[in-house]
Amino acid sequence: MRGAPRSSSPTRGVPRGKPAFDLMKERGFVSQCSNEEGLRKLLDTEQVTCYIGFDATAPSLHIGNLAQVMLLAHMQRAGHRPIALLGGGTTRIGDPSGKTEMRRILPVETIDANVQKFRGQVSRVLDFQGGRALLLDNAEWLAPLNYIEFLRDIGVHFSVNRMLTFEAYKLRLETGLSFIEFNYQVLQSFDYLTLFRRHGCRLQMGGDDQWGNIVAGMDLIRRIEGAEAFALTSPLVTRSDGKKMGKSEAGAVWLDADMTRPYDFYQYWVNVPDEDVKQFFLRFTFLPVEEIDSLCAARDQRINDAKRRLALEVTTLVHGEAAAREAADAARAAFGGGAEGADAAGIPSLEIPGAELSAGIGLVDLLVRTRLCATKSDARRLVEQGGAYVGGVNVTDLEAKVTGANAQDGAILLRAGKKRHFRIIVT
Repeated sequence: MRGAPRSSSPTRGVPRGKPAFDLMKERGFVSQCSNEEGLRKLLDTEQVTCYIGFDATAPSLHIGNLAQVMLLAHMQRAGHRPIALLGGGTTRIGDPSGKTEMRRILPVETIDANVQKFRGQVSRVLDFQGGRALLLDNAEWLAPLNYIEFLRDIGVHFSVNRMLTFEAYKLRLETGLSFIEFNYQVLQSFDYLTLFRRHGCRLQMGGDDQWGNIVAGMDLIRRIEGAEAFALTSPLVTRSDGKKMGKSEAGAVWLDADMTRPYDFYQYWVNVPDEDVKQFFLRFTFLPVEEIDSLCAARDQRINDAKRRLALEVTTLVHGEAAAREAADAARAAFGGGAEGADAAGIPSLEIPGAELSAGIGLVDLLVRTRLCATKSDARRLVEQGGAYVGGVNVTDLEAKVTGANAQDGAILLRAGKKRHFRIIVT
């Protein structure tokens, strides 16, 4: 069925100052674009509705997802209307992009619970008041689909030969691509078509690994509605030291405070390589570019001040000002040679009865229990390599036990490597 989408509003909400496309490019959000000239003109003359999708494959978004949320937020600040599309429907299939094997199929109840958690996290960054942004779930239109009708109306527009030219599918053909995953691109394209029809959405954005899926949706709109839509992808955020963005020694860096504690979240940003500070300021904060240039101009000890500012800005954005200040105070206490009083409150802690400590707890077990190490193997490796500290004392004995005798002022300070701390509070 052909029909005009709800139209964007010419000039309404379009800001004066730096054009939106230039702003995105300046902050490192532009890699591939289907029609740069056409998109520039559209963004300069209309309030454009744009979207990015987030599949609910985990109980929390991670900081790789945060980069995409920030892109939506910058578009909103430039006067446009973002849609954060939660994948309550597409998660039931699983996106093969960037994966060498099929994703684990999650129960629908788990997906729905994840979607609810995502809502709160995205709402910390985007302003949904007065319809300035939309938060939608594609299960609304994907779950009720009639399969036969969907194949006749939508599937007919897709070429298998063309789908197989996209990198995501070529990679998976080598290891095995399931039929259910093969449908993912069709469903994501239908999302774009649905948002175009319902909300006048003209731009879909995402990471570079989504280029094939986004272009397919753009083409579907052209075929069915005879209208031009746009595709734009951002470079995947990578670290200069070769580590995957969003990964730490303890695993993924999540936005959920129960999965990555605010102190650990803060410390992740403090510990990024010097070479990455500027790109992370650009993509994960709202600071003006001129201020970022000034903060990152130095490459001596002052770069550490810039890292602390970066950590404070991003932690405030995700966890709130109080949690960010507490994390910063705790870091100062820990690295200033002590961890006492109010400043130490932000260091992750665990209460352990004195009676349990009197018998001694194996250091390896305690490192895992406190989540300073993800597994016992990681903990043993840390101890053997000289990275484990109890109360400031380096411990290299794999059989070492931690007891109440290690406590100072009612607490035992554990350290893994140079940067990660944990307090055992003796009760």
